[in-house]
Amino acid sequence: MKGRVDRLKAVKKAISQNGVANQEGLLTLLLRDGYEVTQATLSRDLKVLRVGKVSAPDGSYIYALPEESDRSQEELIRDFQRGYLSMESSENLVVLKTLPGHAQATAWALDNLELPEILGTVAGDDTILIILRQGSDFDALQRSLVRLMPGWEV
Repeated sequence: MKGRVDRLKAVKKAISQNGVANQEGLLTLLLRDGYEVTQATLSRDLKVLRVGKVSAPDGSYIYALPEESDRSQEELIRDFQRGYLSMESSENLVVLKTLPGHAQATAWALDNLELPEILGTVAGDDTILIILRQGSDFDALQRSLVRLMPGWEV
């Protein structure tokens, strides 16, 4: 029986060599390599490896390992703008709505833009919860986004 360390290596290899777009495709590749993995285990493995999604040249999204995820600021801004629909806040919490399936890539872009107002993000399928840092507010976040993207409107 293959252990966790071997499985994590296999996940990294599958992601780096195959341009995998979803967990189903990744599970298929792992099964081909002799790893019988549940979706829940694979989800935990992806978190442990800090796997994110990045846009591929064709505009689709694929899994990427952290060291493969270095993107230019322009690419991060495009990822953010591609998914963004709306934002509203309550105190230090901001709810950002995205197109279906875009929340993770949009949140990843926000995290990697390293805006000083953002403490962290939590992404679902089409919604992101943004937690603002102590002393920051929604207006400051909006000003930072407009500075990054002149002409962009919240």
